[in-house]
Amino acid sequence: MDKHLQGGKAFGFLKSQQDEKLNSINEAFLTDPKYAEEEDLSSKLEMFKNKYMEFDLNDRGDIDMMGLKRMLEKLGVAKTHLELKKMMSDVVGGAARDTFCYTDFLNMMLGKRNSILRLILMFEEKGKDQEPKESGPPQRKTFSDLP
Repeated sequence: MDKHLQGGKAFGFLKSQQDEKLNSINEAFLTDPKYAEEEDLSSKLEMFKNKYMEFDLNDRGDIDMMGLKRMLEKLGVAKTHLELKKMMSDVVGGAARDTFCYTDFLNMMLGKRNSILRLILMFEEKGKDQEPKESGPPQRKTFSDLP
C-alpha cells in the first residue's frame, strides 16, 4: 500500500481490500459441502456481506463490541453492555472474545442455532421488504369513504 494515500483514497483502498477478503471467504463457503444443500447460497452470502459491511468494522475488519452497539442502536434495538456480551458469546460460540470476524458472522447467519443478533438482523431485513408508506398529508375523506 502506498503510504502517501490521504482521506478518501485510503478509505477506498481499505474498503476494496475488505471486499476482496470477504469475497474469498464467500467462495470458501460456496465450495464447503456443509452448506451444499442451502438454497440460493450465493445470493444469501452476498446479502450477508453487504449487511456485514454496514457494521462499524475495526482496523482488522472485525466487528467489536462498540460497532455492534452502534449498529443495533441504528436499528432501534439498543442493548445494555451485558446483553451485548451475551450476543457476542452466542456468535463466537461461548469463547470470551470481544470481536467476531466475518466467518463467525456467516456461521451464525447460516447455522441452525438461532441467536438474538440473527433474529434482529432478519427482522430488520423483513421490515425493508414491506411497502413504503405514503409521504405527505393524508388524502381527503369524502362521505362515500365513510362506512
